[in-house]
Amino acid sequence: MAIYSLSNSTLKPVSEKKIDLEQQIQKLTEKNLQTVFGLTFISGATNKEFSVRAQEQDFYIDTLAFDETQKSFVIIEYKKDKSFSVIDQGFAYLSAMLNHKADFILELNERLHKSFGKNDIDWEQSRVIFVSPEFTNYQRNAINFKDLPIYLYEVRMYTNDLIEYDPIKPYRTTESIGKLSKDKTIQIVSKEVKVYTIDDLIKQSWTDSRELFDEFDRQMKSIGYETKIKFTKLYIAYMSKHGRNYVEIVPQQNGLKVYYRFPIDMQRSNLKLEDVSKKGHWTTGNCFVYITDESQIPEAIELAKDSYKYLHKDIKEL
Repeated sequence: MAIYSLSNSTLKPVSEKKIDLEQQIQKLTEKNLQTVFGLTFISGATNKEFSVRAQEQDFYIDTLAFDETQKSFVIIEYKKDKSFSVIDQGFAYLSAMLNHKADFILELNERLHKSFGKNDIDWEQSRVIFVSPEFTNYQRNAINFKDLPIYLYEVRMYTNDLIEYDPIKPYRTTESIGKLSKDKTIQIVSKEVKVYTIDDLIKQSWTDSRELFDEFDRQMKSIGYETKIKFTKLYIAYMSKHGRNYVEIVPQQNGLKVYYRFPIDMQRSNLKLEDVSKKGHWTTGNCFVYITDESQIPEAIELAKDSYKYLHKDIKEL
């Protein structure tokens, strides 16, 4: 689809520029990792790439990142070669990481001045992101699995300094790669790395909660903010294009706990808000409402809008 810029009611075509992936996109992505992917930068081309030796092979990590909310590592690889296998390379990197956990933790602690131990990291949530100007149909079709910890983003640069990171969405995700593949590396990694879905968070017998969530999700999609839904081990997150979770849901047997980021004393609602800012809980929210009926959803959605605005008050254009 053609892209145009608007100037005095006139549309002017915007041309795509050729990308020098290593020199341009990698460093740009690393400097804006929180904005693009909601991740914390550890190491890469901006400082010094991290590497480990596994199976008599050196694995150089283009960009090593950390997911602060899930306490997990994310490996980002930049590709121009169209012939590589996203499955083989993705699982090879994950295998190298799982077999050298201490090295990855040491890199994290030294770069970010942290003191994480092996048990502080959620290895289940590890994942690989491939960034490329273009993926082949074969590579696109390769990610059609429901439990694949591998994600593809096509990156494009335009003449008016616009940059686009376009996620490649799987066509269908009904099969499990761990069950279909007989590859030893895939089998081993799949036992330790897990991709969660709605079915992992809402049990099949929780029919009322599932109906509530489906309706909540339908209304969330119409609020006008570019949002990505993310399923974690413990909750469902609605993440903005700026990489910030502004609504998180913990499903219950008979309802949904919907968490928001604003302090409870800054908001009024017809729904009962519970303060959890000083209590231990699974999400990053400061307060929550417990909804058990569809009639409560519109008010919960209004609170979601307020949570988005509060969390993004430092950004002028939303």
